[in-house]
Amino acid sequence: MRQRRVDELMDDPALAPAEHDRALAGLCRLNALSRSHRLLLPAVLRAVRSASLRKVTILDVATGAADGPVRIARHLARHGVRTRLLLADASAHALAIAAERARAAGIDAEPLRCDAVAAPITARADIVTCSLFVHHLDRADAVRMLGHLRDAARHAVAVADLDRSRTGLALAWAASRIASRSPVVHFDAPASVHAAYTADEARTLAHEAGMAGAFVVRRWPCRWTIEWGHA
Repeated sequence: MRQRRVDELMDDPALAPAEHDRALAGLCRLNALSRSHRLLLPAVLRAVRSASLRKVTILDVATGAADGPVRIARHLARHGVRTRLLLADASAHALAIAAERARAAGIDAEPLRCDAVAAPITARADIVTCSLFVHHLDRADAVRMLGHLRDAARHAVAVADLDRSRTGLALAWAASRIASRSPVVHFDAPASVHAAYTADEARTLAHEAGMAGAFVVRRWPCRWTIEWGHA
């Protein structure tokens, strides 16, 4: 299945706020259905244990509605680890929703408006995470962004995204319609799979971004993760 990138409706700056909210809510339900936060959680836990952290700062890049990092922070809290979230996104509207979600969950969080592709990230954190964003980028931008994640991390980076396949395409089509009535979600979910990188391609991207020794594995459902830490 060849890679094919089209502009996703969620990325349109002219998208009406109400439709943006509806799409974000649909994506949150889709992420919950696929348990997306569970893809990054093992890498986060390994980094916390390796560095013996009882307080951890996690920078989540392209955070959207921040449902994933909030779930991770709540899991860490149950294990006695205090978490401070830095929620980074280029969309001010998404950041407002993300900050409210973290506040409602009682999580210490700070919104950070930035374009992690265009420029290095000004903040640093113990662990840098990013979920379901790499497929939005062409190869050069993906490598640049991964390099910025690496530079912002004191200990580790964990990235998760879609693994391009026909099975993944079918799952995205069906799950988007189960999770949401938003036409934005219905369009963007299959478009995301078409644009995604395979796990083997992700391994190459990580290598080119300077993540020597990055651990890249395929995950269910039709995802992959990159896990990298400072030597």
